[in-house]
Formats: sequence, C-alpha cells, structure tokens
Amino acid sequence: MDIPNLIQTVLIFALPVVFAITVHEAAHGYVARYLGDDTAYAAGRVTLNPINHIDPIGTVLMPLLLYFATSGAFLFGYAKPVPVNFGRLRHPRRDMIWVALAGPASNFVQAILWALVYVALAFGGIDEPFFVRMAQGGVLVNLVMWAFNLFPLPPLDGGRVLAGLLPRGGAQDLLARIEPYGFFIVMALVIAGVISSWWLRPLISFGYQSIGFLLAPITALLR
Repeated sequence: MDIPNLIQTVLIFALPVVFAITVHEAAHGYVARYLGDDTAYAAGRVTLNPINHIDPIGTVLMPLLLYFATSGAFLFGYAKPVPVNFGRLRHPRRDMIWVALAGPASNFVQAILWALVYVALAFGGIDEPFFVRMAQGGVLVNLVMWAFNLFPLPPLDGGRVLAGLLPRGGAQDLLARIEPYGFFIVMALVIAGVISSWWLRPLISFGYQSIGFLLAPITALLR
C-alpha cells in the first residue's frame, strides 16, 4: 500500500467532500424552512458550517477506514441527517419532494462549479496536479452524491421523492415498512455491485455529458 499517495488523495478529496456534504444537508434544511418547517433551522442545521453536519463516525472515521482498508476501491459515508417535520410543511406530500430533491440538486450545481474551476485552471495555464485533481475530484464526488442519493429507496432522498409521488395506500405503506431496514438494503446492494452497475454508472455518465453540454459555450469561447 502506497501510504503517501493515499494521504495525498485524501487531502485532494477533503475539501470537495466537506463542501458536498455541508451544502447538501444545508439545502435540505433551507428548503424545508422556506416551505414551512423550521425544525432544521432551530437545530442550527441551516448553515454552511461543516461542523454542524459532520458525524464523527459516518463522515470521518468510516470513510477513512474503508479508504485505507480497500486502497480506495470502496468508499462510503454519511452526514448527520437534517431533521425535517414533514407534517409542518404547507403541502406535505408535494413539499416533501422539493425538500428531498434540494440535496441532490445542490450536489449537481456544485459539480458544475467544480467543472468551471477545472476549465478556469486549464484556461489560466495552471497545471499543478494537486489543484487539477481537486477540481476533477469535486466533479466526481458531487456527481456520485447526486446519483446515489436519488436512488429510490428510503431513507435516501430518492425514496422520499418516490413516497411523495406514489398514491396513498399500499405502495406508500410498503415504503414505510421498508424504511427502517433501508440503510441495510442499500448497503447490501452497494456491496453486491447492483447500485454501482445499474444506477450510479449510467447516471454519472449522464451527469458528465450534461455538464459538458452546459459548459460547451464557455469552453468554445475560451479556445
């Protein structure tokens, strides 16, 4: 195991990961407050201070242990969930969808911003590997968070979206019964490679293509 290279990689990804997690969680709380529920705001979670969102085990210890144990082949982590009282939203079923989508949407926007950083570095003739890899890592990290959190199974954001879209009745009851075990089901699907092969890779590829399309006018002007 190349320890110095692993440490450098951790340092490169540290800033993108902190921003990705912090803005993701704050976005949930901000949209919830805008739509009528100030639970997250009262708990101090509508903030860009990463300390308020970091879970010592899920955000720091688990990803580091997995990264070093697998030489970067497998990585997983989580932040402290933002508290949302969906019953306090002005239109609970509809607004639940917007609150859930706010996190992944913030990651997609951040992916675009990191891509702009990469373009700016290239245009400015800055080829320092550390900064170039950080910009590339910022795009990747945020696209992974965007795609992963959209997976339609609670407690992930995609599961909340699905619950808001499904008609009342059996389907919603089934999701509610699955939710307590959702984390373990998701982990099993991740380890089995199902989510990676059938969900993450296609969505991330689509994300890269979309960002390339959005930035095409800018890159054309800078040539």
